[in-house]
Amino acid sequence: MAPTVPADRLARRAAGLDAGWIAGQRWFRAKTRRVESVTLRDAAELDEVSAWLLVLGVAYADGGEDRYLTPAVADGPRLREPHDGDGIWQALVARIASGGVLPAERGRFAFEPTPALSERLPGGADEVRGLAERVLSVEQSNSSAVLGDRLFLKIYRLLEPGTNPEVEVGAFLTAVGFLHAPALAGAITYLPAEGEPCAAGMLQAYLAARGDGWGWVLGSLAAGPDGASQAIADATEIGGITAELHAALASRPDAPGFPARLATVEELASWRVSAEAQLRGAIEAQTGDARARLEALAPAIAERLAAVQEADTARVTRIHGDYHLGQLLRTERGFAVVDFEGEPARPLAERRQPSSPLRDVAGMLRSFDYAARTAQRAGALGFEPDAWLPDARAAFLAAYGGLPPGGERLLAAFELEKACYEVRYEANNRPEWTWLPLAALERMVA
Repeated sequence: MAPTVPADRLARRAAGLDAGWIAGQRWFRAKTRRVESVTLRDAAELDEVSAWLLVLGVAYADGGEDRYLTPAVADGPRLREPHDGDGIWQALVARIASGGVLPAERGRFAFEPTPALSERLPGGADEVRGLAERVLSVEQSNSSAVLGDRLFLKIYRLLEPGTNPEVEVGAFLTAVGFLHAPALAGAITYLPAEGEPCAAGMLQAYLAARGDGWGWVLGSLAAGPDGASQAIADATEIGGITAELHAALASRPDAPGFPARLATVEELASWRVSAEAQLRGAIEAQTGDARARLEALAPAIAERLAAVQEADTARVTRIHGDYHLGQLLRTERGFAVVDFEGEPARPLAERRQPSSPLRDVAGMLRSFDYAARTAQRAGALGFEPDAWLPDARAAFLAAYGGLPPGGERLLAAFELEKACYEVRYEANNRPEWTWLPLAALERMVA
């Protein structure tokens, strides 16, 4: 275990950032594990704004430790999370614009701009001071702020060793000219005294949006028959953008980390192992009647999941990895794709692996199901999910360009795997929503 930062004045001021505090944060990912202790492992001062980047070691009662990044500002004798106008987000963006390294007590933070930043910030670091800060309050596993409606800064809370796929894919899509995603403008990397670098932040062009795809489609479904028809048109647009995204990700197969080829026998076998692990994880996350229902379904689910190992014509590329309506923004130009970090419950290395684009297709189809069931539960007048969903699926798949030979069974297996993942995710984060993916699993194997 890494040594702590010396117990000086800063450590005492950070005493309130303890186990009870971190367990209640929306970005804390291990909500089903009991936190044993929180220790200050590293700290770097942003002296221009009396703020710090803290690295907190979170030790668990069942063993192991995670590291979380916590931006903090002075508030009397204590430290707290930043508010709008505190200046810490401006300071971080200014450092990205300037480039260079910020020393910490034990490690350091590296700041790196991309060419796209000069288009959004022609005045460089000096221009940042004139940009208003606005912290986003949406539920997510990281923290984000908008600066001057020009730049979007995301701080990665969980410090995971290795390359973050959002930074990597964002840079690739910017380079190949994909127009339906924001351009990557810069990155922050934490370099610990020991071990691999960890992504600490990402800066990209800000897209003015009327909301995300989830809210947009739900609003349509709540608006009666005309709204439901509009949601079918939305599904068509999303299918076309998804096809363009996958074509872009497959456009430079010689680029390291971005292949476009047939899946290997080993990859097919690993897909099956991963799918079966999601099924086991879903069962283990449940208790009582819900667990009994899942255990009864398990043999039929496992039989269908076996299709992933038999898909010998499946192709692999890099993919979005956590594709759903919430990962789309509705802008004046239509939908845009964001958040290429991958499913947060999967290990970082697994999220960077190339896979079948049909995983993204399955994710979006599951999201349509989520939207339809949610609209029905919210009392959308005259709306029948089982009547709307087949049309939405057909519109999306037609605009996507259809499925390759043998794609039907592989897509069905990926949808089942995704629903298993959803059961586990909901159990860990929103237990009151577990009913939705459980019911979906029952329908899919009926």
